[in-house]
Parts: sequence; structure tokens; C-alpha cells
Amino acid sequence: MSAPEVVEISAADTHPLRLSVLRFDTPTKEVVFPEDTWPGCVHLGLRVDGELVATSSWVPRPLDGRPGVQVRGMATARHLQGTGLGGVLLDTGCQRMADAGHPMVWARARDAALAFYLRHGFTVEGDGFIDEATQLPHHLIVRTLV
Repeated sequence: MSAPEVVEISAADTHPLRLSVLRFDTPTKEVVFPEDTWPGCVHLGLRVDGELVATSSWVPRPLDGRPGVQVRGMATARHLQGTGLGGVLLDTGCQRMADAGHPMVWARARDAALAFYLRHGFTVEGDGFIDEATQLPHHLIVRTLV
């Protein structure tokens, strides 16, 4: 296996992994997010041996009046989850956001993925909730960058 490479991709490039990872067990199969085309939104992917195996979208968006970037659509191919590849993409994205001057990254994380985010420097804020689109339990998570 070659070294993983983080690359900028298009919103459309994220759709297959969003569908197979994030929507396989949810009532909605929608993989297009309104924020995908917002100014400043960046889509990052992780390629291994030329194959796109993880994706994420980074949307400049404040949280409760605090400037920051929301990470959305974080997805790693199911057969590669737990191998560290998702962490490479997440940490690289956070570093890019810090380099761009963003003070914080936040997300609405599935409870099933909370341990992953906590290992990567995020903290939980507030009570859990059921996400309307997925009908799955979520928590708000935040990682301070600068």
C-alpha cells in the first residue's frame, strides 16, 4: 500500500462514500449538502494507491457566534475504518484550517463516532440529540485550533 495522500476533490467526488458510509443505514439517501457550494467550502479526500478511500467537507461557518469551520460528511470506506486513515484526513484538514487562520473546527458527530473524534482532540459540547436526517444520536463536538 502506498502512502496516503490528502487531496482537494469536488463535492461530487464525495458522493459515493457519503452514500455507502453515511447513508447506508439511514432513512435518507441524500448525499448533496446545501453547503457543498458555499464560498470557502473545501472538500478533501484521502487517496491510497490511487483510490479515494475517505472524504470530508470543510464549511466556514460560525458556531454560536464563534468563528470556525464545520466539518461535514466525514466518511472512510467501511472496510478501512479503524486503520488510522480517517484520522490522517481529519488531522490534515484541521491543520489546513488552522493554517488558514480558523480558530476552531466543529461538527455534529454521530455518537457511534464520538470515540474517534475524542482521540483527535475534539470535546463534546452540550447534550445529545437525534439528527433529523439520519434519525441517529449525535453530539456537538469542537476542536480548538489556534
